[in-house]
Amino acid sequence: MIPAIAVADALRAEGAEVSFVGGERAEAELVPAAGYPLDRIRVEGISRTNPLRAARAVAKAGGAVGAAARILRRRRADAVLGGGGYVAGPVGLAAVLDRVPLVLTEADSHLGLTNRLLAPRARRLCLAFALPGRDGPRYVVTGRPVPRRVATRAAARETLGVDQEERLVLIFGGSLGARTINQAAPEAFATAPYRVLHIAGRRDAADLTAPGAHYDLRDYLVPFGLALAAADVAVARAGGSIFELAQHGIPAVLIPYPRATGDHQAANARWMRDGGAAVVVPDADVTPERLRAETDAIVLDDERLAAMSAAACRLARPAAAADVAREVLVAAGGARAAPAGVGMAG
Repeated sequence: MIPAIAVADALRAEGAEVSFVGGERAEAELVPAAGYPLDRIRVEGISRTNPLRAARAVAKAGGAVGAAARILRRRRADAVLGGGGYVAGPVGLAAVLDRVPLVLTEADSHLGLTNRLLAPRARRLCLAFALPGRDGPRYVVTGRPVPRRVATRAAARETLGVDQEERLVLIFGGSLGARTINQAAPEAFATAPYRVLHIAGRRDAADLTAPGAHYDLRDYLVPFGLALAAADVAVARAGGSIFELAQHGIPAVLIPYPRATGDHQAANARWMRDGGAAVVVPDADVTPERLRAETDAIVLDDERLAAMSAAACRLARPAAAADVAREVLVAAGGARAAPAGVGMAG
């Protein structure tokens, strides 16, 4: 939802009316908090291991197409932007059937199932990465949309209680956290000579203990952009957040989630490593000792830290949200002279 909201903000800045279609997951909290209306449909992800659950998900998706079509008509949508998740399948198909221009975004290093199915009928497919075989006129590499910076480094550090001259290592793993990282980090950084901000996620935080006054352990932080603005180095998974690290010029120790769909996190991590902005540690190789050694080698070496930070900035695509918004507005302009509304589907 983070890229979708970033694009929605860019669209709204251009005068478009934006609404979302979603289910019961993160969008139920994040979309209203961002100030956008949310219409809900009943869908679920297709299980790749349980045939009965997969069949149930397909049946729900089929039933959701009609509900999505009614929403698009009621909202008078001039275009639909699909974010690649399972909600985007029924909404994208409804748009195609109703001849509403469809634009897709792909945040990972491979096309997900929904985007593979909808791509032939989309006006445009905006890619986070250049993908082999996806280089025709329908495809454009925009990068992954990220939120605007929420604060300067100085202001973020003041808010978080971090001295301006201190080194700060940020550890995070998403809203639920990353258990491998969460279990290793308190021991790894118990005696660290720098500040640590560990956003452990709501699942694991209660079971962890901060090992000292230098170690700020939290379950969540809103807005998360404060942590990014304040950090010198990150220890994290390698999902879409790598584009936020790049935007803020933050070198990283990346631990790709080994069971990510299509192993896309490993590909994401290689992209950042090959660009000179990260080191990669396989999940199976994570120990407190390894985590500390890899992090210290960056954060305590001024020259390496500066070089990796500059490399991260070179990878950044700060205009991604505006670029995707422009593709949506161009598609919408083919339907009406002035777009009345854009539907966003995760």
